[in-house]
Amino acid sequence: MRTQADKAARFRDLHQRSGAFIIPNPWDAGTAKILAAMGFEALATTSLGVANTLGQSRISLSAIIENCRQIAEATDLPVNADLENCGADMPKLAAEAIRFAAEAGAVGGSIEDSTGDPQRPIYDFSLAVERVQAAVEAARALPFPFTLTARAENFLWGRKDLDDTIRRLQAFEAAGADVLYSPGLYDLETIRTVVASVNKPFNLVMGFADPTLTLEQLAAAGVKRISVGGAMQRHALAAFLRCAREMKDNGAFSFVRDMAPVKEVREAFAAAKGE
Repeated sequence: MRTQADKAARFRDLHQRSGAFIIPNPWDAGTAKILAAMGFEALATTSLGVANTLGQSRISLSAIIENCRQIAEATDLPVNADLENCGADMPKLAAEAIRFAAEAGAVGGSIEDSTGDPQRPIYDFSLAVERVQAAVEAARALPFPFTLTARAENFLWGRKDLDDTIRRLQAFEAAGADVLYSPGLYDLETIRTVVASVNKPFNLVMGFADPTLTLEQLAAAGVKRISVGGAMQRHALAAFLRCAREMKDNGAFSFVRDMAPVKEVREAFAAAKGE
């Protein structure tokens, strides 16, 4: 078993080597183990995926942390926690989520400038920067190198203001964030523009980007880390809905032909921790 410090160092190394790497988003221990057995080098949680499995539109910070704990304990891979807005508006309270994530086993985590309130979806610039500064302080106080990701959420909330997004990312970088992230960027030209505006590693989420883009293209554009957010969980949910509709509408069960082989799944579970 790797120690948390070992996982943290391994995660940092992934961000420092040449090229880009994919960090997929499991939503429970089982999917984490399968991804580990397939050879992925790190994992990231997905708050959307967890919310969907719980049947909720939004989930509490405690639910996010508990899911993080389950995924971190499932494998020896480094885990990055999707902490949403860290469960609080005020900087010092939000920064507590960094410590909670570390205690749950994560070696990285994110803080975003989205409020969670549709009426005022994005924090004012100065408060957003103060929140990142507080999160950086909390990360640096940990006994291992916690990788802090700062997210500028404008594009997810219909605020397609590229200049403001870049301004925020640059301010988050100056505040000490280790990785920068702006979900909702779609085309390669915009991605290149944003990546070129910062000096720290950039995370692109493919759940909202042009799905025809490849790892090779994104690496050439300067992207360092590629995640998929809740996309894999939503894809699994789409399959679930197709099965349910086939039974309900047609009284048929042809979907059983496409089931994952139990043997393959159990072998992946065992391989994830070297059993």
